[in-house]
Amino acid sequence: MTALAWPAPAWRERWLQLRGHWSRLRDRCVADPGFRSAASRFAPTRPLARRQAGELFDLMAGFVYSQVLHACVQLELFDRLRRAPLDATTLAAEGALSEPAATRLLEAAAVLELVERRAGDPPRYGLGRLGAALVDNPALAALVRHHAALYADLADPLALLRAPRGSARLARYWAYATAPEPGHLPPADVSAYSAVMSSSQALIADQVLDAYPVARHRCLLDVGGGEGAFLARALARAPALRGMLVDLPAVVHTASARLAQQGLGARVTLHGGDFKRTPLPPGADLVSLVRVLYDHDDAPALALLRAVHAALPPGGTVLVAEPMADTPGAERMGAAYFGLYLHAMGSGRVRSAAEHAALLRAAGFQAVRERRTALPLQTGLVVARA
Repeated sequence: MTALAWPAPAWRERWLQLRGHWSRLRDRCVADPGFRSAASRFAPTRPLARRQAGELFDLMAGFVYSQVLHACVQLELFDRLRRAPLDATTLAAEGALSEPAATRLLEAAAVLELVERRAGDPPRYGLGRLGAALVDNPALAALVRHHAALYADLADPLALLRAPRGSARLARYWAYATAPEPGHLPPADVSAYSAVMSSSQALIADQVLDAYPVARHRCLLDVGGGEGAFLARALARAPALRGMLVDLPAVVHTASARLAQQGLGARVTLHGGDFKRTPLPPGADLVSLVRVLYDHDDAPALALLRAVHAALPPGGTVLVAEPMADTPGAERMGAAYFGLYLHAMGSGRVRSAAEHAALLRAAGFQAVRERRTALPLQTGLVVARA
């Protein structure tokens, strides 16, 4: 567990200046066609030139790679391959494809390590290194499927960026993000995204609960808790813990049924409402915000944290579980993926752990700490006390 602060030593500023000078020199060289040609022929620099060419091609082709994955998920290919390898003829018959089209898909998936080409004539295909991770993984498959709306918005990225924020197709999918009265949304408008969020909670709930034991608390309030997936896992970890959940009325209706099916109805109190407009219920000594703040711009995010602070007793704890923009190795995910995703959605932004800390302190919290999770690429965790 580490304390969060804004580091700004003088040596860091000097290093950034020197790095800036080097970057400008490098850019002038690489932008020169003659230099690029010479670098590709010169033995010491040839590997660097080839790597750069490959990286540029991957940027250009990345959209195609994502569509190969999407097609495989739509065909439930990975669960089929778990049972037995198959050939293009079989996939064509089962997937309503021509045999040449099935072959193209399987060969594309093979080079992306989603499937693996096996011996035989005709060749058969089994699970690949990455495809195996999608077997019996409905959470990840649901996330892949729902990206169809984002893909449609990104067909013309400049049109997406020039259009008013919140006018994209993805904004209609996440209806609460731009609705003037989210609390009045009917079940039909929230069922699709609620199901995706519920299934995808399995990807991160155990990471959060492993990083922060909840059994030390008496009552957990899960704000924006959806259909109750995170709350159910927390209650399973701590048999003495009581739970509360706040979400839109249409979402809470589904959460009530799901929690009752799991035998948790007597331990949970549900509150339907718009937490942007209605005070949060008191009574909990622990509040969780699991992938909630990044849906909101800074002003509403700060307002929500102040509402959480008001609902907690002195010394109460808040958990902020989010993808963090400054996670090593996840820089592209924060700025590129979430940057455009949340623009299309119409609300929110990904923040660094330090930016979360600043918001928490502005809302009145103290003792802000970052807790390490098993897979920080998926979620980070910041903990603070009221």
